[in-house]
Order: sequence, then C-alpha cells, then structure tokens
Amino acid sequence: MPVVFVVLVFVYPVGSMFRLSFTEIFGDATGVLGNYHWYLTNDVQLAILRRTFVVAAWVTSICLLVGFPYAYLMTRVGPRTRLLMLAAVLLPFWSNIVARTYAWVILLGDVGPVRSVLKTVGLGEVHLIGNMTGVTIGAAQVLLPFMILPLYATLNRIDLRLLDAAESLGAKPRRAFLGVYLPLALPGILAGSLIVFILTLGFYFTPAFLGSTRNSLVSQQIVTQVNQLLAFGRGGAMALVLLSVALVLLAVVSIATRRLTKALGSGTGGR
Repeated sequence: MPVVFVVLVFVYPVGSMFRLSFTEIFGDATGVLGNYHWYLTNDVQLAILRRTFVVAAWVTSICLLVGFPYAYLMTRVGPRTRLLMLAAVLLPFWSNIVARTYAWVILLGDVGPVRSVLKTVGLGEVHLIGNMTGVTIGAAQVLLPFMILPLYATLNRIDLRLLDAAESLGAKPRRAFLGVYLPLALPGILAGSLIVFILTLGFYFTPAFLGSTRNSLVSQQIVTQVNQLLAFGRGGAMALVLLSVALVLLAVVSIATRRLTKALGSGTGGR
C-alpha cells in the first residue's frame, strides 16, 4: 500500500509533469527542449530564480539563528519546561498554514501593530508587507519547527560530559562549545537547514499573501504559467529545474551528513 500511495501522489504527477515539459511546447519555442531553453535563457525568470534562492537562504539563516539557541535550551532545561517548549513549537506547527499567514498579514499590514510600534520608536514609515521583508518573516515563522525539531533530535544525543571534559583540560566554555559541541551538532544543523531551504524554494502561500507580483518567487510563476496561461509545459520545465536543484542539494547534504555522523559518532549516542 505505501508503494501504491507514493506512485499515485508523487511518481505519476511528477512523471506527467516531466512528459509535458518535453511535449507541450509553448509560444515561439521549438524542439523537445524548447521550454527548458526558454526558461534558462529568460532574464526575468532567471532573476526570479535567483531571488527565490536568496529568500530561501535568508529564511534558512533566520530559522537557524532562532532555532539553534531554542533547541539547545531544550536540552538543558527540566522535563516539564522541555515539554512546554516542545508544545510551543508543535502547536503552531499543527495549525493551518493559511490562518498563520493571514495572522502575519494583520500583524505586518500598514495599520498593523508591528508597523505602529516601529513608527513609535522612530523608524518611520516601514513597509513590511508586499515585499521580501514580509515574505521572509512569515516564511521563517512558518518553517521554524522544521529547523528546531531536527536540531533538538541531534543536540539531545550529544554527550554533555564532553564539554565538562574539555573545560577540565583547560578550555574556556566558549572554546569548548565551539570546538567540541558545535562540530557534533553539525549533522542536525545541516539536516534542519536543508529541510527549511528546500521547503522555502517551493513555498507558495506565504509569498502569495505577504509578497507581491513585482517580487514573485518561482512557485508563484509556476502557478501563473499553469493556471493563467495554461502553459503546462513551461510550468513543468520550471518545476523540474527546481526539483533537480533540490535533489542535488539533498544528495550533497545527505553525503556530508553521513560522513559527519560517522566521523563524530563517538561523541553522540547518549547523555
């Protein structure tokens, strides 16, 4: 049954999209690679592709900067506090993504409380919606659990006695943290960063609600090609380029994580 489910919901749609990208040539393009040639030589589309990667990098960085201290703190507090912190991560995670995005529309809007506070403290007329600032903030909040949970799973397996051992040998706490703890946390950092980065590449709802058509991302362009222009071949080509990049990143990070886990395995596995 799991194989049938995967075939129905993933293999068949992706296969159909793959076929259409070669068979439904749109506009003036010619040849089986016409859609790919159009996409990879179109300056506007390439600029949107670069913007998508920049936004994904920003969202990943923000999630890591917020998620790492949070996950680390979860490993140092008592069971009851850890349960509350875990609930604070999971409860928004289980709520509807559209509702959460609309909440950000209200908070960051021109008459919202965030803009009023910024204006009160003297930052002037700051526009937080209809641009990449709003998209980055909203996407980082929505995807933060995908960073915290893999990080916590890795950090929770690090033997904290290694820090005590490093400090007993003369290393200062900062040196022990950077030289001992952080390398052991790298598999979790890579896993969480990869998940957030790839999810941001294909994110649609938050960029559609908090961004604008002038600053659209690849996911919005794919929807435009398919739903408005009925250019299924172009949409398929764009989606497959994005999927190929994601698979390459997944393969590279998986290999790096496996090697790191094997090399650092002696430092994890129990507390």
